[in-house]
Amino acid sequence: QVQVVESGGGLVQPGGSLRLSCAASGNIFSINTMGWYRQAAGNQRELVAAITSGGSVNYADSVKGRFTISRDNAKKSVYLQMNSLKPEDTAVYYCKVRDAIGSIYWGQGTQVTVSS
Repeated sequence: QVQVVESGGGLVQPGGSLRLSCAASGNIFSINTMGWYRQAAGNQRELVAAITSGGSVNYADSVKGRFTISRDNAKKSVYLQMNSLKPEDTAVYYCKVRDAIGSIYWGQGTQVTVSS
């Protein structure tokens, strides 16, 4: 079995920063794309940022310039640095891992709340 574990969520003031971490473990050896999705109350889950095994990145327009995704292949980890946070960034953030044969694994989600 593959485990995907997230951490780093919490409550921050508008304009503040958080860094989310996600690590994959278990029966997985070759990871293709890793990414972050979020789901706000009443909304569908949406892509926030993704990064390929080669380092190519993709961001949602709403976070471009504020968020930075990175990965550590040796640690099978992906990170999301979130700066200049806005109340509309409030959501449950989910880590998504895709392996080389197309299997997808999700983390349990971590709550990010941006509020004064």
